[in-house]
Amino acid sequence: MPAHPSLAYRVLVSGVRFVLRIFFREIAVEGREHIPTDRGGLLVAWHPNGLIDPALILAHFPGRLVFGARDGLFRWPVIGWIMKQVGTVPIYRASDQKTMSEDERDRANKQSLAALAGEIAQGSFSALFPEGQSHDQPYLSELKSGAARLYYQARASAEATPVIIPVGLHYDRKDVFRSDVLIVFHDPMTLPADLDIEPNPQEDDTAARARTHRLTDEIERTLGQVVHSTEDWQLHALMHRARTLLRAEAAERADEDLAPESITERQLGFAQIWHGYQVRHASHPEEIASLRHDLTRYHRLLRALGLEDADLDRDPHLSRPLSVTLLVLRAFLIYVLLPPVLLLGYVINGPVHLLIRWLAKRYSGAIKDTATVKILTGFVLYPLTWTLWGLGAALVHAQLHTAFPTLPDTPFLTGLVVVMLGFLSGVLVLNYAQLAAATGRALRVRLTRQKRKDQIADLCAKRSALHDRFLALREGLALPDEVTDLSPSAGT
Repeated sequence: MPAHPSLAYRVLVSGVRFVLRIFFREIAVEGREHIPTDRGGLLVAWHPNGLIDPALILAHFPGRLVFGARDGLFRWPVIGWIMKQVGTVPIYRASDQKTMSEDERDRANKQSLAALAGEIAQGSFSALFPEGQSHDQPYLSELKSGAARLYYQARASAEATPVIIPVGLHYDRKDVFRSDVLIVFHDPMTLPADLDIEPNPQEDDTAARARTHRLTDEIERTLGQVVHSTEDWQLHALMHRARTLLRAEAAERADEDLAPESITERQLGFAQIWHGYQVRHASHPEEIASLRHDLTRYHRLLRALGLEDADLDRDPHLSRPLSVTLLVLRAFLIYVLLPPVLLLGYVINGPVHLLIRWLAKRYSGAIKDTATVKILTGFVLYPLTWTLWGLGAALVHAQLHTAFPTLPDTPFLTGLVVVMLGFLSGVLVLNYAQLAAATGRALRVRLTRQKRKDQIADLCAKRSALHDRFLALREGLALPDEVTDLSPSAGT
């Protein structure tokens, strides 16, 4: 039986979950029902967002997890301590261990692998990122064989056959504060007959290595489906554009308002486009190439006007006096009246916000590290800033009380109020910034639609034609109905 999570583990996981809930606007989790309770197993995921990836899995896995992580991370301040507290097992790499010989690293890694395998054999789950390092690519890096070796080592001593569960991590904008993320626990992998076997201690090393490499290839193939791997970011973005086009045109034809999408709905739409592309790119390459060209051209025209697909269908009604009046009043409120009210929030939080942005740019080696740096620095600098402002307010209050004895002697209360105001004003400023941006965009869209009616009509016609071409290519395809569905499309 797996060990129950300790109190320290539960407290740390709750803390990690709290931090993530602040950074991300929406954290959606799907597929928890796919995790068995009668055996252990291995979670495998791609690694696009630094330390945020394991943090998300740790915070939302229904039970205790044992991680394997490169030894170099254990020397990070705070992070290293947390990793030790949750029972992370070190994996030794040459780049992190300059003083260890190759034999010493091999022995240390065998001990680490044995420790992880023992946990899995006893019914626990371990999480690994088989790529070995984080990256900013829209496709998988070459997988290491450690996950496959760990699986067979755990299976050799487990009473119940362990499972391998692919985990999808889908970020809206992974480096942006208050963005969205989706975590998907997929069905356990169904292994081919030649891989679904108990390891034989007498087996030849060459045969064992060959089987390990084949399982690694199978994990890589499955993860490629999980993450909807594309050859470059241009194609990735184009698939999202296809998704928004189809959705906007379908709503227009149904004469329905376009409701806001959750990240789960966005990812399902992307998965359907991705699956369809895989099949039709092989069966209808010329039609797909033509469609890509025309879709790219359509979106260039759309972006030149500063519009989104759904903006083509919005009627601004600028000729109506009431609409004009309400829009002017909203703009006056947001751009004239509110900024002075929120001045305290800007004064307290503005400098630290700029400092964190600079630190993220300065110390993030790539986009994959940006969110990690923002979270680590933000959860130190913001509370420190509010505390310093509170102390300053308490000292000023004490001096004023000395000069004016009739003033209540409450420096602690004054400081506490300022600390709370620092936090609350920061929240208000954040929401104000989002509201101001939305209002500014609404003004631009309304004016553009009023002045560019002929171009809008032309874009509507192009969108309708592209929609019909997509539907024609989609005919006969078995597309996923849920984000947990990994079944490949079936062409006719």
